[in-house]
Order: sequence, then structure tokens, then C-alpha cells
Amino acid sequence: MTSEDRPTPEAEVIPAWRKLWQSQKDNVLTLAIALVLALLIRGFVAESRYIPSVSMEPTLTPGDRIVVEKLSYRFRQPEAGDIIVFHTPLPLQAIGYAPEQAFIKRVIAVAGQTVAVQQGQVYVDSQPLSESYIAETPQYELAPVSVPEGALFVMGDNRNNSNDSHIWGFLPLSNLIGRANLRFWPIEHINWLRSPLP
Repeated sequence: MTSEDRPTPEAEVIPAWRKLWQSQKDNVLTLAIALVLALLIRGFVAESRYIPSVSMEPTLTPGDRIVVEKLSYRFRQPEAGDIIVFHTPLPLQAIGYAPEQAFIKRVIAVAGQTVAVQQGQVYVDSQPLSESYIAETPQYELAPVSVPEGALFVMGDNRNNSNDSHIWGFLPLSNLIGRANLRFWPIEHINWLRSPLP
């Protein structure tokens, strides 16, 4: 019997879903890997945030988009002048703010330092801060307070329109999300957010 005489097997019927999977398998796997990487990067490296309020004007304005990096504070403590993003502190949760809400402020003092506001001037360890970045001088007084271990004193650059440490107290380091280091939108205002303080 020649090969031409042998009966030919019927062609295997391949379900439509299997055909679709075979044709799209690489795309699906690529998408899955990209999603996992994006979640890892957002969770541990960096994420973008949107500025919703005027509390950091003139440095940051509503509608700005920033990159918040999360790695540096795994190796060092925040420093005066850093612009940080953090979860809602307990005093603000007590008045109705959601725990997962994010705030953005500037670090003014770290543990062991003393902060005061007198006659429109912020003092750290009795030395006046030179602050070219603020919207206007503060129109309130704050008696000297010492920052405890494991905490920061933070303020908005828009001193008279900022819900910050002069109202609700010290920020626990455990609330930190990361450091704002780049404004990338709007494109004409793209810049690195460098600390102006020594």
C-alpha cells in the first residue's frame, strides 16, 4: 500500500479560544509582565501624584503633576527643605480626612530641633529661616515646639493657606510615602524640586 492509498486522518478541530490564545499569547504575557512591573515600581520605587490644592504655592500649583520617589528614605532620613508626600496624620483622620489621602508639605525641622513662628518669621533652633520660596510670611504665631524622635515638622509654602504642623502637630515618619523630586506637568514648568535649605 502506497502512501497515497493510506487513509488521511481528519484534520484536528481547534477551538476558537485556543486559536485566539495562540495568536495573542505573547501580547497577553507582555501585558501581564508590564502590569506586575508597574505595580512593583509604584509600590517601592516611584509614583506620580496630582497637586489638588494651593497649599504649596508658589512652588507647586493646582494641576501640577509630580514624581514621588520612594527609595531615598529607605537609606536616609528626611532633611529640612525636602518636599514630602505623606498619608493623613491621625489628628486629620479624627476630623474626617480619609486615612489613605495624600498630603504634600515641606520639611521645616527634624527630630531634636525647635520650631517657632514669631512676627512673620519662622525660626529653627532660634535661627531665622531664609525662605525665598514662600507665598507670603505667616500671619500667625507659634510658640517654640521641639520635634520628638520619629517625627517631622512640616509646613506648606503657602503659609497662610496650609493645613500643616502649625495646626495639627508633628508628622510621624511612619506616614511618609516619599519625596517629591520632579514636576513633569505642565511641560513648560518641568523642573527638579531641589531643597533650597542647607
